[in-house]
Amino acid sequence: MSNKLNNFLKSIDTVSGHCQHCGEETILVAIVDDYYRCTSCGEDTKQYINGSIRYIKLTQEDEIWLRNQKVSE
Repeated sequence: MSNKLNNFLKSIDTVSGHCQHCGEETILVAIVDDYYRCTSCGEDTKQYINGSIRYIKLTQEDEIWLRNQKVSE
């Protein structure tokens, strides 16, 4: 693997967590800050930190914000 590709793969933010959509313990991949996509079901979740880290379903407001981020990139 080339160094550029290797560095790119290392920079992808992934975490393990509980997906509120499918109920699975899974790998979540960051799509933008604090928003992650479940690798099991493909749904997006928002990272919530309050003493512990949880991943919660997106509200309609969150989904609109996230769509606007994708358009501006």
